[in-house]
Amino acid sequence: MNGPLTSGIATLCHEIVTRVSSDAGQQVQQISNRLHDPLRVAIAGRLKAGKSTLVNALIGRRVAPTAAGECTRVVTRFRYGPADRIDVVTRDGDRHSLPLDEDGMVPDRLGVPASRIAHVDVALTSDRLRDLTVVDTPGLASTDTAGSARAEAAVGIDDDSAGEIAAAEAVVYVFTQAVRADDVRALQAFHNASARLATSPINAIGVLGRIDTLAGGAADPWPVAGPLARQQAQLLARTVGDVVPVAGLLAETAEAGRLTGADRDALAKLAALPAADLALLLMSADLFRGRPAPISAGQRERLLTRLDLYGIGFACAQLAAEPRLGTGELVRRLAAASGLARLTATVDQTFRWRSDAIKAGWALTRLERLASLDQRNRDTIRDAVEQALRDPAYHRLRLLDAAQRAATGAVPLPADREQELIRLATSSDPRFVLDLPEATGPELATAAIAAAGRWRAYAVDGAGPAQARIAHVVHRGFQLLAQEARR
Repeated sequence: MNGPLTSGIATLCHEIVTRVSSDAGQQVQQISNRLHDPLRVAIAGRLKAGKSTLVNALIGRRVAPTAAGECTRVVTRFRYGPADRIDVVTRDGDRHSLPLDEDGMVPDRLGVPASRIAHVDVALTSDRLRDLTVVDTPGLASTDTAGSARAEAAVGIDDDSAGEIAAAEAVVYVFTQAVRADDVRALQAFHNASARLATSPINAIGVLGRIDTLAGGAADPWPVAGPLARQQAQLLARTVGDVVPVAGLLAETAEAGRLTGADRDALAKLAALPAADLALLLMSADLFRGRPAPISAGQRERLLTRLDLYGIGFACAQLAAEPRLGTGELVRRLAAASGLARLTATVDQTFRWRSDAIKAGWALTRLERLASLDQRNRDTIRDAVEQALRDPAYHRLRLLDAAQRAATGAVPLPADREQELIRLATSSDPRFVLDLPEATGPELATAAIAAAGRWRAYAVDGAGPAQARIAHVVHRGFQLLAQEARR
């Protein structure tokens, strides 16, 4: 369902369509149609970073293949639909339908050569996809050189894939362990290959994935994961708004319902072992597979594929403390231990509640780009956009653009001003924007007027030309906020 900004832009598009040529009108109509779609979030990261595992956890179903194969070399879009359906969309626009495989997953073989595939469109009945479409992307820094004729092949993203990624309004970057120099280069390549997706801390977050492998064996990874994620967030402050640590395998297993009562019983048998024997078993995967244990080799392999050593150790600790613990409660505790709840909360805070402004800003950017490329209809489109932006309701979009420029460092601002601008651009709550959680309406109005005055003074004394332009936008934003606070 559209918010007020996207609804207004949809109306604007309808008006433009009636005044431009048929070719331009079709492109404007496509922009308008996208406004009615859920917010689209691209999941990006290096090969084997755990992107598909994270996709499954977010969707709540194990449907994206996690092993390397044809389907992991192409862009796959997961969206809501009334029935489960897979369409392989080729570069010439044809669609080839496939069923899910016997495990309910996208099949490894797509029936069409990967070189011919533009993207895979997967419709699922998952309620989690009603207001969020998830786009799983090929691994960055891919060694697949089949498309080496294209510049993007160096990172595994070809022209059609880049177009699908660029259609996303937001992005989640997945990392493992520390951010390395080649991670940064791969991210830059992602930016270059999907140049139309202007990512910044406004519409991008990072995930420190596979944290269960950080500490080794069954040791608790969180004392390492928390500080490491904060270091990554500082390193990538111009790229993502936050970095959230997640044990992706635990999250997938818990959210997709992959742990059964039989698995719980097998874990209970392990939990009953003497502590020293269990600790030795959990020292490494080889020891867990090879040493004598009260469960079969098949059960051990199954637990490794669903929980790995940290998850097995965590589950055994829960069952040792509470032997009567049921499967459902154990799964809930595993989900909590995965860190997924913080990620979904961050997605909600960073993307979902900003989606109206993000999508409206995306549409206006596309309209402005269309105007720059279409000389015949340039003035008509630009005049309509400018007229829309004169409405105070759309000042939020100017603020969002200003915040994007500041957050990416394109227009540097003092740190306190940058944070104040981001709060103003991304929230309509004056208590949050002004950092006055207990203030009354009159107090908020007074504080907003004072903030407007500070930005006006900054614009005329101390700011360069680019900073001054942003300062004038922010000054107007705080004036409008004061009006809201008085109501």
